[in-house]
Amino acid sequence: MATAAIKVAGLGKSYRLTHGEQREGYRTLRDSIVSAVKSPFRKRATTEEFWALDDVSFEVQPGEVVGIIGRNGAGKSTLLKILSRITKPTRGHIEINGRVGSLLEVGTGFHPELTGRENVYLNGSILGMSRGEIKAKFDEIVAFAEVEKFLDTPVKRYSSGMYVRLAFAVAAHLEPEILIVDEVLAVGDAGFQQRCLDKMRECASSGRTVLLVSHQLNSVRDLCDEAIWLNGGRLRRSGAVEEVLTEYMIESARFIKPGEWTHLTNVTRRGTGQAKFRAASYHGTDLTAPVYSDGRLQIVVQFDVAAVNQDTLVAAHIYDRYGVKLIDINTMYLGQPLRIDPGVCELSFGVEVLHLTPGSYRVGLGMGSTTEHFDDITDAFPLEVLPSPVESQIGQGQGLVTSRFGFTIQAGNPLSHQPA
Repeated sequence: MATAAIKVAGLGKSYRLTHGEQREGYRTLRDSIVSAVKSPFRKRATTEEFWALDDVSFEVQPGEVVGIIGRNGAGKSTLLKILSRITKPTRGHIEINGRVGSLLEVGTGFHPELTGRENVYLNGSILGMSRGEIKAKFDEIVAFAEVEKFLDTPVKRYSSGMYVRLAFAVAAHLEPEILIVDEVLAVGDAGFQQRCLDKMRECASSGRTVLLVSHQLNSVRDLCDEAIWLNGGRLRRSGAVEEVLTEYMIESARFIKPGEWTHLTNVTRRGTGQAKFRAASYHGTDLTAPVYSDGRLQIVVQFDVAAVNQDTLVAAHIYDRYGVKLIDINTMYLGQPLRIDPGVCELSFGVEVLHLTPGSYRVGLGMGSTTEHFDDITDAFPLEVLPSPVESQIGQGQGLVTSRFGFTIQAGNPLSHQPA
């Protein structure tokens, strides 16, 4: 029997969380004196042990393409960091047979002050490649990343999309025997994502091992032979991709009620942070009404704004259970951007008539300007669409129609209805 490309046994990773401790920056002498006087009356800081991974064991055979799935906070990224030797495990052990190339976060292994050209050589060296190997693949890497015009520009001036294109190109073209990819591909546009998927297929067909973390279940099903499902830091199930995805989707079909807030503080997100979503809810014709297949969908989001922006765009994306985007609800269709001011803002927007088959969907949220992303959340909350209580008067098979939007935006307090 062939030696496993990756063997994980009893893997665990714990972190110590501190509660009640206040971190302070520079303090004056007066601040120090006041702090000393108050210290006997302060609550003591408490700590707890948090296991991001707990007793995880599995094997990946050479040439297999394995998808790693699970909800936000399941331990997927922690697992990939351990496999990439970025983080040490607390217990258990891993055995890796082959050279590893990893793409975990945008800009990992890049130096912001160096140019794109210099970072290709730097990142390639970090991945363990010789200068000759990098030089032989250099033109192919640059062509794939489509950054020719900016090759001699410091990467600190690159957009997040340019970053990820160049990072993926380096990791994929330098022919590691094991390619580990976290879900950074969501940053790229649709064309680039397709090229990445094609490249991973090429890697798999050439006998290389691929580990892919993704919330886009359709991509996992299309690319992968096997799947690993993590839940709360533990291995919930591993095996044939179709079987694992089916069970995962059944488990995930737990929905929030219309009008119920979903807090978005501990979700996987990307962006500059100039504005960040804090909570979201949805409803039908009123705050507690369900959403029907031919009815109205209203989405309410609350977000924190750090600085004024005159050209803000906010979007909600509705995905089916396989991660295919079906509907894009975007303030761009208003024909003019929104102005947001510092503070807490609330925005209500939606679609008058959905035209969706009854069933289970996921909603992603995005916010930014015409030049940058402030906050992107691929998996914000679940959405259940019910069959219409009356026979629909809308003809079948009409395709998409232009949606009508209704917006209410306000900065600061009071908010129309606060999250619980």
